[in-house]
Amino acid sequence: MGYQVGNIYVIAGVAVVGGGLFGFDISSMSAILGTQAYKCYFNQGDTVDGNCQGPTTGTQGGITAAMPGGSWVGALVSGFISDMFGRKKAIMIGCVIWVIGSTIICASQNIGMLIAGRIINGFCVGIESAQVPVYISEIAPPTKRGRLVALQQWAITWGILILYYISYGASFVGGGTPQTYSTAVFRIPWGIQMVPAVLLFIAMLFLPESPRWLARKDRWEECHKVLTLVHGHGDPDSPFVLYELNDIRDMCQFEARNSDATYWELFQPKMINRTHIGMFTQIWSQLTGMNVMMYYITYVFGMAGYSGNANLLASSIQYIINVIMTVPALIWLDRWGRRNTMIVGAFLMMVWMFTNAGIMGGQGKVVEGGVHNIPEESMKLTGSAAKGLIACTYLFVASYAPTWGPCSWVYPPELYPLRVRGKAVALATSSNWAFNTALGAFVPPAFANIRYQVYIIFGIFNLAMLIHVIILFPETAGKTLEDSKPPSFPLHQVSKQRLTFVSAAAMFESTGPDSLPYIGTKAWKTKVEYQSMARKEKGEVTKDKLEAMEHEEHSPEPAEKV
Repeated sequence: MGYQVGNIYVIAGVAVVGGGLFGFDISSMSAILGTQAYKCYFNQGDTVDGNCQGPTTGTQGGITAAMPGGSWVGALVSGFISDMFGRKKAIMIGCVIWVIGSTIICASQNIGMLIAGRIINGFCVGIESAQVPVYISEIAPPTKRGRLVALQQWAITWGILILYYISYGASFVGGGTPQTYSTAVFRIPWGIQMVPAVLLFIAMLFLPESPRWLARKDRWEECHKVLTLVHGHGDPDSPFVLYELNDIRDMCQFEARNSDATYWELFQPKMINRTHIGMFTQIWSQLTGMNVMMYYITYVFGMAGYSGNANLLASSIQYIINVIMTVPALIWLDRWGRRNTMIVGAFLMMVWMFTNAGIMGGQGKVVEGGVHNIPEESMKLTGSAAKGLIACTYLFVASYAPTWGPCSWVYPPELYPLRVRGKAVALATSSNWAFNTALGAFVPPAFANIRYQVYIIFGIFNLAMLIHVIILFPETAGKTLEDSKPPSFPLHQVSKQRLTFVSAAAMFESTGPDSLPYIGTKAWKTKVEYQSMARKEKGEVTKDKLEAMEHEEHSPEPAEKV
């Protein structure tokens, strides 16, 4: 097997560079589309007062949407690639595709070539965004799984920030007029974005494969070695290693009685609720409106009175906020849990969206043809109204960063059993990209035509997701992934004291008094189970005690104890 890294933080830190590629792609467009170099090279309109108009509104929407469109296809295909070749190799395949796409983008001679390159890059991002969370969730210990998978979101924010400032620096190359602009303004950042993919490919050679995937392929010796390396600190007889190995074996034996997973299985009665929750986690993460704040933030600041490099610099502050405010989730997400975090995030984002709508609707002045002759900058705000718009925009980002940003990647892999996890997470992630594609095309003409009402639409979406999470999204924090297998006893027969060791996703199989048909345990009856799992991981529970607990866990208690 050669040398392999065993430190779980190093493993996660390397793998999430795949998420950073998504962030690079966001900035490669948001920081570029306002520059004269980009507008003049891909100009489809007239030159007004020495300034190029750039691609038309519809064309720009198509250019932006090309990447998430490719990501939608890549996410769907990633399930097959991951199940066939492994989580690790799927990530490496994505790196190769990214380099190809970035090369085409960097060398773009026209809009068609740019769109083709962005579709290819998107295909890579679809693979990485679906399979990096699966890889990390399958190799991470339960009490660290949330923070480690959340590193994916942190890597995205760093990718956005780093390439944004690279693009900002490149904007000073050449001149700003149609006569003196330099294509290096956009070719430099579009070329530099290849570098992380090359480094990620090389670094992945030294990381272990997912022990869950190895077990599915009957490579038990390798599975045991990876668990020993990552969780046992070199001790193959570590109680927690043996506990996990036994759980994985039980799961594989259960799944061996079933045929290989297909996408159709995800829509069967026993799986449909998990599938709908996983898909809507990703759908809602797009419908929060963060898409507006990332891709088209320069339009918002343009309406608030900023232009040129001043616009780029002011817009970058929100990317710094995004990086900093993701940190609390990395530290406390496993203790906060997923459910409460998403509820709080949805409520706060709803408030800022409706506030922005009120500010623009009440104080904004319609500008025919758009501020700076940019149709998307359809309204102008000054004074305290402009400052309020910017403040609420920053507060929105600060609310998204520690909540829906990381949770949208952490939550879906925890919902599914091993046999369907690769394809299920791929399907959920493809939902993200499908809506990302639609919003990428929708937002520019929406800003141009319905103006402040864009914020009302996203405010309503946040209200709907708040209600949805409260009613149907259960808590999954603090359980092992193997807890997704159905319990061998009625869940309502387990005493409350022992619910600590009852399933995460097996909640969906529950038939007790706190359950609903085809839904399982009522979402508001679930809670974070952190301390008991922490004791298992630290070895505070001996092997004999673990065996006794497992025996007791599967011994039905009288129903009246509940």
